Amino acid sequence: MSFESKRSLLKLAGWSTLAAAAALVGCGKKEEAAQPAAEPASAPASAAAAKPEPLKVAFAYVGPVGDGGWTFAHDNARKKLEAEFGDKIVTTFVEKVPEGADAERVFRDLIGQGNKLIFGTTFGYMEPIQKVAADAKDVKFEHATGYKQGENIRTYDARTYEGAYMAGVIAGSMTKSNTLGVVGSIPIPEVIRNINSFTLGAQSVNPKIKTKVVWVNEWFNPPKETEAAQSLINGGADILFQNTDSSAVLQTAAKNKKYAFGWDSDMTAYAPEAHLASSIIDWSPYYIQATRAALEGKWTGGTATWWGVKEGAIDIVSISDKVPAEAKAKLDEVKAGLKDGSFVIWKGPIVTNAGKEVLKKDEAADDKFLGGINFFVKGVEGKVPTGK
Repeated sequence: MSFESKRSLLKLAGWSTLAAAAALVGCGKKEEAAQPAAEPASAPASAAAAKPEPLKVAFAYVGPVGDGGWTFAHDNARKKLEAEFGDKIVTTFVEKVPEGADAERVFRDLIGQGNKLIFGTTFGYMEPIQKVAADAKDVKFEHATGYKQGENIRTYDARTYEGAYMAGVIAGSMTKSNTLGVVGSIPIPEVIRNINSFTLGAQSVNPKIKTKVVWVNEWFNPPKETEAAQSLINGGADILFQNTDSSAVLQTAAKNKKYAFGWDSDMTAYAPEAHLASSIIDWSPYYIQATRAALEGKWTGGTATWWGVKEGAIDIVSISDKVPAEAKAKLDEVKAGLKDGSFVIWKGPIVTNAGKEVLKKDEAADDKFLGGINFFVKGVEGKVPTGK
């Protein structure tokens, strides 16, 4: 947080072939069972006992499933979904689906294959989903990190800023230079909110913290992420954070004998010597809930869900032994407060790096405020880019 695109299409075709073959085999078994029943009354009984067709559930991924971060987390949740419902569902996925016109083509193809519940797992699928959902009212769409709902469209998100804040607590406790570095993906509110929350977490234990940001304007581009990370280290940052999808930032930190964090998934294995902790997302609670609702006929469109530590969607894991005991104690306190609602990250006074007060003392931000953040807090250097 290059691969073969053809492999993805072959997987998709494979799933379709297997599903079709399974359906044929199922029909054959049903006919054999019906033959010995000579009495007319047995036909309705056999029909009543017939197994319902599995719900076809599809996932569109912006990156490769092996990215070690964002897409890896979504695909792990898909596997948990399969384990939860067994033969009641059939899942498939397409990886490396670009945000734009290609996404619309992929969504239409998934609809054509009979998928009735489709998860689009990145912000940039918003407009393509809006278009295809209007033409396929019998298909249920779930859009990750988006904000546009509809009759057959729901949105869902994870409060990644909570994990960012907790990573900041560790970073602020361990930095020697008081300069932190963040590799930013795309300057949308979600990412800006995470950068700010990381900084606020660090400042909660070390008010001297300054944060530098380098943007790569992509979610997954390991070479660009590596270059950005090196630039931040050259600029004096001794601990790095990211809102990108690969392990490149962590690995670059390791090569420079600096520290960094895993993002979206546990990245310890990529560079254990540099890894301080991983802020992870577990999408499976939501995927299970949404799929159960679809199976039971209780799924309704037009809603938005945003889960965090409280619901088990966000956590910080694999905390290094290098992290001081007092920082771990602070983390336990923060996590417990987020879980029971007694701790609020975005609570005033908070000012921008231009000196404007955006939250007054003791004023807590609501979700509308959090969803529209387009500024850097005090301590973050530079300006928020106005576009890609």
